[in-house]
Amino acid sequence: MKNSVKINLDYLFKPFSELTLVELYEILYLRQQVFVVEQTCPFEEIDHRDQYAHHLMGRHQNRLYSYARIVAPGKRFPGASIGRIITHQDIRNQGYGKELMKIAIKHTTTLYPQQDIHLSAQQHLEPYYEKFAFVRCSDPYDEDGIMHVDMKRRVSR
Repeated sequence: MKNSVKINLDYLFKPFSELTLVELYEILYLRQQVFVVEQTCPFEEIDHRDQYAHHLMGRHQNRLYSYARIVAPGKRFPGASIGRIITHQDIRNQGYGKELMKIAIKHTTTLYPQQDIHLSAQQHLEPYYEKFAFVRCSDPYDEDGIMHVDMKRRVSR
């Protein structure tokens, strides 16, 4: 599908307890393909935070193409966090990541309206997340062989 006609993604948003086994399998498979295989980064991708998260899935014709998880406050950062942000390589650089982030931010602010939103960003993606009002709040650090920075989007008070 790479470089083909733009597709419309249908978004599903579910807490862990409502995921079907098929959905969970697809999520773990896509995350493994991108974070472990594609980025050649062996790490413990299953980190015991999924069960404290809501899962945002962008699907087209029964296939998962984009994904993000929203983790409850206190389980990764003091506030809520968005992580495991993925677009399948077949649809990258076509605006789907921006669409995914906008929807993830909207769901996060709805679930946790008084919480800042945090994320751990690969350092080279810092300018990308700045476009969504995230600001770096840590020094760069190595996480599994890739330089990262913590970023925060302050809640409007």
